[in-house]
Amino acid sequence: MATRIRQKAEKRAAATKYPHAIAKYVRMSPSKITYILDLVRGKKAQEAVAILENMPDKGAEESLNVLKSAIANAENNMGKNAETLYVKEAYATSGPQFKRMSARAKGSGNVILKKTSHITIVLDEVVGG
Repeated sequence: MATRIRQKAEKRAAATKYPHAIAKYVRMSPSKITYILDLVRGKKAQEAVAILENMPDKGAEESLNVLKSAIANAENNMGKNAETLYVKEAYATSGPQFKRMSARAKGSGNVILKKTSHITIVLDEVVGG
């Protein structure tokens, strides 16, 4: 068990050397955001911004905010150039679910799960530009 904890700690430490941004508790299902992030993963940062700006989905707006934040983090905190960045990782994980009840017949009820998600975008520099 301790081995797994060490592996997670090493992975977290390695992730901090790359510019990244996280949006937590976004009120959308992760499955609705995942297919949008699949389109921008591996693309140059400016190209990914253009793709997300031209998508009509609500998940694209949320992902665009996270991407712009990651680019700003790279420029301001790490001194990297925006033209040399690309999207290394982009994923959405599930957050807590709001549980609501809907009335049904004979005094019973159905549970409605309102899902949330955490959007993470990690950038890196293109090697050999």
